[in-house]
Amino acid sequence: MYKKHLGFAFNILSLGLFFPGILLTMFMLDMSMLVDLSGSSLSSALVNKELSIIDTIQELWQDDRILVASLIFMFTVCIPLLKTMVMTVAYFTKNLIMERRLVNFVNNISKWSMADVFVVAVFLAILSTNHADTVNTQQLSIFGFKIVFEVSTQTFSAAGEGFYYFTAYCFLSMLGTQFASSYIQSKQCR
Repeated sequence: MYKKHLGFAFNILSLGLFFPGILLTMFMLDMSMLVDLSGSSLSSALVNKELSIIDTIQELWQDDRILVASLIFMFTVCIPLLKTMVMTVAYFTKNLIMERRLVNFVNNISKWSMADVFVVAVFLAILSTNHADTVNTQQLSIFGFKIVFEVSTQTFSAAGEGFYYFTAYCFLSMLGTQFASSYIQSKQCR
C-alpha cells in the first residue's frame, strides 16, 4: 500500500515543480558581435533572450511555426497535466479494475510524455553552444589604403531556473508513475 501512497505523493510533488518549470526561464541566450579596428572596438548585441517553455511556445506560434508550437504545447503541457490528473483519479478510485485501467492508460501515454524529456534534451543541446567564439580578420581597401579589422562573435547560453524545475518534474513524475504501476502489479499477483 505504501507504493500507492508514494506514487501519489511523487505525482503531486512533480505537479508543484511542473508549473515553475514551464513558466520560469528555461534558457538564456546572448550573442554579441565585436569589431576591432586599430585598437578601437565596437560591440553590438545580436541576440539577448531569456525564454521559458511557455514563452517559446508563444514565440513559435507568433512566428507561424504552429506545428512545432502545438507539438511542444501538447507534449510539455497537455500530456503531463493529463497524466497527473489521471493518476490522481486512479489514486482515489476504490475499484481495483478501474484503477488498473487508469494506471495502464498512463503507462501507455507515458511513452508519449517522454517527449518532455526530449524537450529538456533539446534545451541541453542549445546550451552546448556556451562560449562559442569566432574571429574573422577582414581587409578593406579604400582609395589605396588598406584597413584591417577583426570581426568576432561570442555566444553565451545558460540554463535558467525553469530548466531545473522541469527536469525535476520529469524525474519525480516518472518515479511516481513507476511506484503506482508497481503497486498495481503487486495487486495483480495476489
